[in-house]
Amino acid sequence: MQEAIGKAATLIEALPYIREYYEKIVVVKLGGSVMDDPDAERELLRDVVFMNYVGMQPIIVHGGGNEISRAMDEAGLEPNFVQGLRYTDERTLAIAERILCGRINKRIVETLKSFGVEAIGLNSLTSCVLFAERTYLEGPDNRRIDIGLVGKIERVSKKVLQLLCKADTIPVIAPIALDASGGKLNVNADTVAGVVAAAVKAEKLVMVSDTHGIRTKRDDPESFRPSLNRQEIAEFMGQGIIGKGMIPKVEACIQALDAGSRKAHIIDGRITHSLLLEIFTDKGVGTQILP
Repeated sequence: MQEAIGKAATLIEALPYIREYYEKIVVVKLGGSVMDDPDAERELLRDVVFMNYVGMQPIIVHGGGNEISRAMDEAGLEPNFVQGLRYTDERTLAIAERILCGRINKRIVETLKSFGVEAIGLNSLTSCVLFAERTYLEGPDNRRIDIGLVGKIERVSKKVLQLLCKADTIPVIAPIALDASGGKLNVNADTVAGVVAAAVKAEKLVMVSDTHGIRTKRDDPESFRPSLNRQEIAEFMGQGIIGKGMIPKVEACIQALDAGSRKAHIIDGRITHSLLLEIFTDKGVGTQILP
């Protein structure tokens, strides 16, 4: 009996959040090592399906860096780095597209459909909603440094995404964009999530990875911060507390907030039902970033 009462209390706790986000777009970015675990990935997608069934309108953006790295190893390709960033040549891009679009994107859509919802893959092999221009690093004397076929998002087909959400269909976006000439460019998946959230004016952006949100001391769980504002984020970045791997995630959150999102979150997808706990409970499990 007590267990049943506890479950009922959980549902009651979730009620105001269900009401608050009813028919609102929520962008969920999936990435990190959690995608290497089929069971963990499936449970995360089950959480997304729950969101859909209670009236939210989720959009998924996914990465897949670990699977790409393994595929490159199998192909005998040695990664080349320029100022710490992987150089993307044509062979690297072809492998990234095959893994991101032909494997991961398809797998996520099929899993969502197996739970009884409608979903559609939006990628460079089918219907692309991302359009970019080639980007470069800035070197000495303002010289451009080439990092290969890497893009900066210039435009998102937001009307397509909004129509799909209204049609109760979950869009699943892979982070490869088209350029003005029809060529293809690799884009950081965290950055794509922020741009997409900004374009559709999402109510919320949730970055799901394998990190416990933001800590003031990386190896000290007690230094975990459940909530941060813009000023604190800027201070942490200036002090180096927010490091390289976290910077694109934080910048994506800031971009979403600048476009009107009410909250952005960084959570650990390895925690069972972390997505639901962050959205539908009072305490949450990750770091929420507020305007």
